[in-house]
Amino acid sequence: MAEFTVYDEKTAPEQARPMLAGAKRRLGFISTLAGVMAESPELLAGYNALFEKFQASSLPGPAKHVVMITASVANECAYCVAAHSTMALRADLDQDTVGALRDSKPLDDPALEVVRAFTRAVVDGRGWVDDERVDAFLAAGFTRRHLLDVVLGVGVKTLSNYTNHIAHTPLDPAWAAQEWTPPGA
Repeated sequence: MAEFTVYDEKTAPEQARPMLAGAKRRLGFISTLAGVMAESPELLAGYNALFEKFQASSLPGPAKHVVMITASVANECAYCVAAHSTMALRADLDQDTVGALRDSKPLDDPALEVVRAFTRAVVDGRGWVDDERVDAFLAAGFTRRHLLDVVLGVGVKTLSNYTNHIAHTPLDPAWAAQEWTPPGA
């Protein structure tokens, strides 16, 4: 098994150092995910840029959390499920909703359930989503822009989920209270 270094702002490749320093200013620490991604400054820069664009997207805040957790559960990324569960709870998404997302269960909120189901369909179908699912998403009051913003969120999670799978990224203490294990693991 290849071992990946978890870099910090002093040990990372030169191009990645400013990005890790910025992460430390924003979060108060450098996540192990960012530390691993620093091996490829281009990956880290791409991930940061896409994550920032997703955060600025047209989706409502709770829906963004639904996309992040749902995609991470579908991809069985223990690191990202823990991280995004923590962030969702800090953003006041209720514990029942976060728990249902972590368990791949339908949500009580009809609008968020449409986002969850659509996100899961995007991930499971590798982008091939049937017209009925697309129509249901739009009929729930979401727009084509929202639909494409879900695709952006899935793309962001693909970068981090796959990195974590390959690198076996250790979980940060900040996310430990929301540790998650994929079913059947």
